[in-house]
Amino acid sequence: MQGNEACAEGAIAAGCRFFAGYPITPASEIAEQLSVRLPQVDGTFIQMEDEIASMGAIIGASLAGAKSMTATSGPGFSLMQENLGYACIAEVPCVVVNVMRGGPSTGLPTNPAQGDVMQARWGTHGDHPIIVLSASSVLECFTMTVKAFNFSERYRTPVVLLLDEVVAHMREKVILPKPSEVEVIDRVKPSVPPEWYLPYEDTSFGVPPMGIFGEGYRYHVTGLVHDIRGFPTLRQDEIEPFLTRLFRKISTHSEDIRLVEHFMTVDAEIVIIAYGCVARSARRAVLEARSEGMKVGMLKLITLWPFPRTYIQHLIRAGKALLVPEMNMGQISREVKRVNEGMTQVLTLNKIDGTIISPKEILAKLKEKR
Repeated sequence: MQGNEACAEGAIAAGCRFFAGYPITPASEIAEQLSVRLPQVDGTFIQMEDEIASMGAIIGASLAGAKSMTATSGPGFSLMQENLGYACIAEVPCVVVNVMRGGPSTGLPTNPAQGDVMQARWGTHGDHPIIVLSASSVLECFTMTVKAFNFSERYRTPVVLLLDEVVAHMREKVILPKPSEVEVIDRVKPSVPPEWYLPYEDTSFGVPPMGIFGEGYRYHVTGLVHDIRGFPTLRQDEIEPFLTRLFRKISTHSEDIRLVEHFMTVDAEIVIIAYGCVARSARRAVLEARSEGMKVGMLKLITLWPFPRTYIQHLIRAGKALLVPEMNMGQISREVKRVNEGMTQVLTLNKIDGTIISPKEILAKLKEKR
């Protein structure tokens, strides 16, 4: 199965029943697959006129009760940013898949890159929390799409899944879980009648229940800062609590959201921090380095935002040097250095020519350290 196909199947397994998107390399296969699969499960596929409208359509579909998704690449992701911010402040669950390619602008449409990491975090304006996941295998394209929908529904927030051209287009043999084996989380609905419902009230979990339009619940939805009923407000005693809750609902559940994978890190003296397709090269580099007597391990980042800083701090306190290879000029490495605060050595390996970082290149960088 191809990575993009696995992403589409993961969406179906998670309960996605609405997709709106515009074709773009290297993400088009997600739309193509869902154009076939969604009608088979009583879902809806719409090819939109552009990515701005695509993002608006999935927000509307989600408000009407459908789990919804769009998929794009860098230029389309740029166009989605205003409506992505709207989904953040209106607390509308939806999933955005960005299959990264070389940029900026039209860039390298058919070549891989990892240049959208910071855009995924800060692309839309204003202070806002966001959940961003990544995948490094075809199977993870499936499982992380499911996870993206589950996080989106649980925390009433848009979730971004970053793939890259290599992972999206490669084919691997996979054993997909049976439907009964897939954990599917649905949004919490109100337990009170419509006349009592407060769409943005604070709760002990930090996430208010979500009333569905068409099920008797009507409430005001706006991109303005709003009160607990959804109406615009300029009251300081309503503004700060609302915006603070948006952050709190993510930060207080960070242990649930921050996902990583350790590989031979226990006795490692150097730990490679990698994500996406580069994590595949890094894993091979670890094995080759070990065969040459070098104590090397890898921390694979699956969640990119909120940044899994506690896992990296643990490595730093253990006195391990760090190597961050990535297909950009250093977007995650900057975050690693910020967390590091000069306590250990942080090496970088950056590549922006549209080709993957190979195990050989990572191994050569490790030997420089030795």
